Amino acid sequence: MKNKRYLLTTLLLSAFLSVTADDGQPFVLNHGDVTMTIDATRGGKILSFRYQDHEMLSQSRWPESFGSTFWTSPQKEWNWPPVPEYDKNAYQVVEQDQHHLYIRSQVSDRLGFSIGKHFSVDASDGAFVVTYSIKNESQSQRKVAPWEITRVTNGQGQIFFQAVADSIWPAGLMSFEARQGTLWYSTDETPANRKVNADGRGWLAYHADGMLMLKRFQDLEASEPAPGEAEVQVYVNRGKTYIELESQGAYTLLQPAAELTWTVRWYLVPVGETAQPSQLLQTVQSILKP
Repeated sequence: MKNKRYLLTTLLLSAFLSVTADDGQPFVLNHGDVTMTIDATRGGKILSFRYQDHEMLSQSRWPESFGSTFWTSPQKEWNWPPVPEYDKNAYQVVEQDQHHLYIRSQVSDRLGFSIGKHFSVDASDGAFVVTYSIKNESQSQRKVAPWEITRVTNGQGQIFFQAVADSIWPAGLMSFEARQGTLWYSTDETPANRKVNADGRGWLAYHADGMLMLKRFQDLEASEPAPGEAEVQVYVNRGKTYIELESQGAYTLLQPAAELTWTVRWYLVPVGETAQPSQLLQTVQSILKP
């Protein structure tokens, strides 16, 4: 099986880094054959993450069903729909050059936070680095956790992450197979929405169409997520529409004007449509090695 160095050789040899922008147009961040597209005017969402012509994110036209977004946790503080200042309204472009993009949301009067998003590429690691920030803009101390929501299509794919099977809750909603300390879910279809939570180990992966997408983030203790939330979450929308790959950071007390940061490293590598679970896990492990 190809290891990390071999998988990224082509990218590193032909790599170029750039952020392009036109007024009102999405920003495009490139590294070799991998492209990430961010639209500051549409809630600062990541609209596309692709290797050549292999798109990994949902391109649905329905609201709350496409791209990758960011919310504050716990959800019980805002319920539904998502807070517009964070999810739908335009973000201000604070800084940009050929190597990075930094945007910031409006302040939510309801929650008292503003959101920052910084996008860059680590060429030595082959990672697209997304650093989120939450700033307490209120006059009182507040607790909050960061939460990234990435939507992929519900096709012939596999989602996997390292966790103990007994940590999945609610139990019985989705069928996970345990292999070598890793839980595997093969995409399926039901008439009901489903969501599960787990105490993960700092990464979440998705394999489809011969591509492996890996997201790496801080590994939390079981007590660190916000109440009723979890480090790793998987939401499957009813039918064969889309799936959300979700991860959360630590529930943090912020004093007025204080700010937390939380980073997710995105990877996308070709592995072949016939790659077996052992090969996929080996590739993940090679990427995760320091």
